[in-house]
Amino acid sequence: MKPRGRVQMLRCAIDGIEATVAHTTHAFARHSHERFGIGVVVAGGQRSASGRGPVEARASDVITVNPGEVHDGSPLDERGRAWRMLYFEPSLVLSTLTECGHAGSQNVELTRPVLNDPGLSTHFTRLFSVAVNEAGDVSPADNLACEEALLAMFAYVGRHCMTVSPCRRERIGPVARARSRIDDDPSAATTLAELAAEAGMSRFQLLRSFAHEVGLPPHAYRMQRRVLLARQLIASGGALADAAVSAGFADQSHMTRAFVRLLGVTPAGYAAAVR
Repeated sequence: MKPRGRVQMLRCAIDGIEATVAHTTHAFARHSHERFGIGVVVAGGQRSASGRGPVEARASDVITVNPGEVHDGSPLDERGRAWRMLYFEPSLVLSTLTECGHAGSQNVELTRPVLNDPGLSTHFTRLFSVAVNEAGDVSPADNLACEEALLAMFAYVGRHCMTVSPCRRERIGPVARARSRIDDDPSAATTLAELAAEAGMSRFQLLRSFAHEVGLPPHAYRMQRRVLLARQLIASGGALADAAVSAGFADQSHMTRAFVRLLGVTPAGYAAAVR
């Protein structure tokens, strides 16, 4: 199974950042990321669900996503859309914002999923150009330029594009217990009845409550976690077939279909970018 168009993951010179470029008509299923995402639409347009409701983005718009924020994405027309995207480890975002005098050890949220913000777009384009080898050659990145661009972008983000709230300890509820069971071992063939027992609910109650709180039903959430596990195994050098089995997929083809549906890229394409 191949994505409709081109979705490519690229090497980034800064640890804790993943880069993606795309020009595709692929419709992405509802999913979430473990990282903050900031990108720019280069051509065409996209409509998507977000944590703040349905949105549309067009050429030159900045698009963002928070860790755990469930979203999807489909083109506005048959021509598809093109974008560049950077995904940042939360620890990198918090430490960089702290250096810029903004966050400290607090909760950070990018406040708008779509922005027409030339300043942020300029900062993003600068960071992408110095940190990502889009041409595929072997010339080394300029580390000083990368650090400067990263700090400049998040100094701007901290002033204009985020909210900060104190960290709070939250009580672990029944859905969170069921979710944690999936997180602990996404490869396991756990049944809905077992998850419901973990939560102290009926199967129907869990299905409804899980989808409401998480944004995805349990099966879709487990599939996403399996893709994440497979990505980790592939990035550590594991063979694709072994990663598929270890992550709970029936076989490598099953894993490939899940990768393409959620990420728009094949496992082999992902492996080429991270190894």
